[in-house]
Amino acid sequence: MILETATVTSIESDALWVEAVQKSACETCSAQKGCGTAVLSKLSGRTHRIRVIKNQSQSQSFEVGQQVTIAIPEDVVVLGSLGAYLLPLLTSLVGLWIMDSSDVSSIIGACVGLGLGGWAVSLYNKKLRNDPRINPIIFNTDYQQSINLS
Repeated sequence: MILETATVTSIESDALWVEAVQKSACETCSAQKGCGTAVLSKLSGRTHRIRVIKNQSQSQSFEVGQQVTIAIPEDVVVLGSLGAYLLPLLTSLVGLWIMDSSDVSSIIGACVGLGLGGWAVSLYNKKLRNDPRINPIIFNTDYQQSINLS
């Protein structure tokens, strides 16, 4: 599990919207003080809003501005990346291959394939919007203690 601390920005009935500051690889590098990239990454301080599903068994109430720990399974990150990048790429190549009669038609086929691949990823994301196996969840400290006791 990948654990991240985030701040609650808004609350829905079944989920929270949280904002986490993006960490870069520069934070683990030993050349931080002599590197311009590390300075720029600290100045930008980019944040991302993430929808996190509330655990049904949690009785905890949440407030805007509260710090929470979210958990994301590692395999979900890998599979999500593969799906988000590989499917549109493959559909683009299929469109290119199908429309391979001229340069212009090949470009059109590749663009149509890319659009269809992106559309398919979007439909799949909507279908899995509330699936706790693939979405970030609120990390429960009781869960962590049960893991440590085992």
